[in-house]
Amino acid sequence: MATALLDRLMALDSSLFQQLTRTDLAAATLSLAVLFSYLVRRRRGSRRVKTTNLAGPQRYNFIVGLFPTLVRSENPGAIVEGWVREYGRVFAVPTGFGRKNVTIADVKAANHFLARDTGVYRQTGFARVFMLNLFGNGILVAEDEDHRRQRKALTPAFSIAAIRGYLSVFYDSAYKVKSAWEALLDNGEPTIEVQSWMNHASLDDIGIAGFGYDFGALDGKNPDVVKIFHAFERPETSSWVSRILFLLGPVLPVLQRLPAKSNRMMRGIKTSMAVVADRLLMQGGAGKEAQSTDKSMDKSIMGLLIKAERASEGLTMSNEEVLAQNTLLFAGYETTSISLTWALIELCKHQDKQETLRKELEAGGGDPTWDQLNSGTQLPYLNAVIQETLRLHPPLAGISRVASTDDIIPLSNPITTLDGVPTSQITIAKGTVVNCPVAYLNQAEEVWGPDAKEFKPERWLGGAGGIEEGLPESARMIQGYHHLFTFSDGPRLCLGRNFAVANFKATLSVLIRNFAFELPDGVDTKIGRHRGILPRPKLEGEEGPNVRLVVKRLE
Repeated sequence: MATALLDRLMALDSSLFQQLTRTDLAAATLSLAVLFSYLVRRRRGSRRVKTTNLAGPQRYNFIVGLFPTLVRSENPGAIVEGWVREYGRVFAVPTGFGRKNVTIADVKAANHFLARDTGVYRQTGFARVFMLNLFGNGILVAEDEDHRRQRKALTPAFSIAAIRGYLSVFYDSAYKVKSAWEALLDNGEPTIEVQSWMNHASLDDIGIAGFGYDFGALDGKNPDVVKIFHAFERPETSSWVSRILFLLGPVLPVLQRLPAKSNRMMRGIKTSMAVVADRLLMQGGAGKEAQSTDKSMDKSIMGLLIKAERASEGLTMSNEEVLAQNTLLFAGYETTSISLTWALIELCKHQDKQETLRKELEAGGGDPTWDQLNSGTQLPYLNAVIQETLRLHPPLAGISRVASTDDIIPLSNPITTLDGVPTSQITIAKGTVVNCPVAYLNQAEEVWGPDAKEFKPERWLGGAGGIEEGLPESARMIQGYHHLFTFSDGPRLCLGRNFAVANFKATLSVLIRNFAFELPDGVDTKIGRHRGILPRPKLEGEEGPNVRLVVKRLE
């Protein structure tokens, strides 16, 4: 038998091996060594406290579990929904080598879980190494006191007063898009690929407001950071070595440190983004006596951070930690452009809602002021469209953390364990990974009602008690930002949420007042997903993340 196996291995096409670099072969060899070490440690390990024995899907690959199913899905929320129907709102998902993650599709459980983020629950080893490779030791990676210290240092830069000052930046970019689109329409272009323009606007916005640095994407420049973002291949779609390392990552996070192609690509993104942050740090914060002569830098998020660092008795953040806040670039660039694109798609599908929004904006007679944008009542339909887009299309489908200590999670309704025991709480043993399925909870019918999957901004227009009071009581139980888990909650509630929403509202208000949008094949146009660093919408049949819309100028 051993001889036959050897013969089969020798018969493999030699071209497979010719495609591998030396670093790929080294990574594969080290992977096997790490895997063997993990199996030995797991065999020796034991726990006194056990995670509650929960039902869950049984058909899976022993080595990688159901992880490939989740990462390859175009609609992870739909997968979770199917499992909820079959196993209930709390269930176990196999992830490989006998491990199981716990999914909590339960509002009360999710509130408890997110409220204890960075304390009881921390970044998984896989996520931590992935983000260290991509960003460095910034606020997304930091835990405990490091996270509190970094968040405290960054908070003033995201204050309402600070964001009010960025509004002119958002409008400048939006009007550059307007001018460019008018030129394209004058030249007879029947459609415009809107997502690339949302990318350009978002990058320039976060560059100027975040770093005091103009990437010039809307002026035709092609910054290195954009080239790297566009060249990025998700590990599960790249070479077979990268796929293996990625799929085994949740079980063996150290594999993400090996020098495979996808890991090298992520470090390239990190280096490219750090160049801008390093420039600002050197010019604006090289020392306590240093003073930047660039006013845009002084007023930027990073500029305000450096100014606060200089004014403090001692640095609350190291230079490395300040540089690692280039996570702001990623968070602002990716999430805002994705949300804007989804909003345009939904308004194309619902022409009546697009017209309702346009009439509200036109009644204002010009660009909304900060007070109008920041209020949920002065432009209620704009606010409702933004909230509904964030509900239906969260950039992150789920939030996973690992328990750093044993915990008890309360449930909204009792469940019956796999052992046949009814319970209104579950035990989570130290080392167990827990997943909060944001995409599912944001559109679960038991939370939002029978129209949960519909794009219905009207649900946010309030009842007798005022704005958002018209939401179902089950939805108002969600403790996240405006009763959504899109921006997480608790200690890791997104620090830039007000920045992102203001940017979203300002840009959309300019576009809707000046243009009408339609899908090329009408409401029957099929929308797919493009796998990038974060999943993006695309029109079915397109090679990349292209969303080409019929755009008409309004006189």
